[in-house]
Amino acid sequence: MSEELDTAVLGEKIVKVLKTIFDPEIPVDIYELGLIYDVFVNEDAEVKILMTLTTPNCPVAETLPLEVEEKVKSLDMVKDAEVEITFDPPWSQDLMSEEAKLELGML
Repeated sequence: MSEELDTAVLGEKIVKVLKTIFDPEIPVDIYELGLIYDVFVNEDAEVKILMTLTTPNCPVAETLPLEVEEKVKSLDMVKDAEVEITFDPPWSQDLMSEEAKLELGML
């Protein structure tokens, strides 16, 4: 009998991992910056992350999605991970958490 995957627990673990990844130009993690739009987890422990970048020509446009994918894949419970980049809606400072705004002196 296989254990049923607890997608809520896995979702929390994924968020913890995302909070360890930082935009190199801004000292705030990508989750608090609002760069992560959605995290989907299916019963097979396959993860899809919909994220954006601060700008389309962001210097880490090549490396940041790969870092996100690799770190999420490194979780024991995750079978596979895929990152999809979107610019719809475009990122704006409104997407940042209060914590991120405070960190950057915007509050």
